[in-house]
Amino acid sequence: MEIVNRKAKYEYEFLQTVEAGLQLTGTEVKSLRNGDANMGDAWCLFERGELYIKNLFIGEYKHSSSEIHVPMRMRKLLLHKAELKKLERKATEKGLTIVPYRIFFSESGFAKCDIVLAKGKKSFDKRESIKEKDVQRDLDRTKVKR
Repeated sequence: MEIVNRKAKYEYEFLQTVEAGLQLTGTEVKSLRNGDANMGDAWCLFERGELYIKNLFIGEYKHSSSEIHVPMRMRKLLLHKAELKKLERKATEKGLTIVPYRIFFSESGFAKCDIVLAKGKKSFDKRESIKEKDVQRDLDRTKVKR
């Protein structure tokens, strides 16, 4: 199961992608495996030298009897200290932002999150990306018709 923040590609220009682990509870993992999550409003922030993801919605696991997690809590992203320092330095110096893009499960079964060092697009950049998508869609249609 893969959860993707499609709005991020439209809003931001991606510069660098980093794979990070997620610190989750058991019912959160089960809900993620069911695909019950939404990353539309999620964003990352540094707090006391650690990176957290905020506004990531992971729905409650319906078959849980006693342990119920909070759907919109802050979740810690697991990275090495050197990676954290590098990301924090780039994000503060250059005015860039860190955006969660994709949540997936690795081959070993751990929940991972692709976070992206990104630069916000201006409105004319957004229009340009829409034009590129339309052109690509038209090209794909003509290839199919032949």
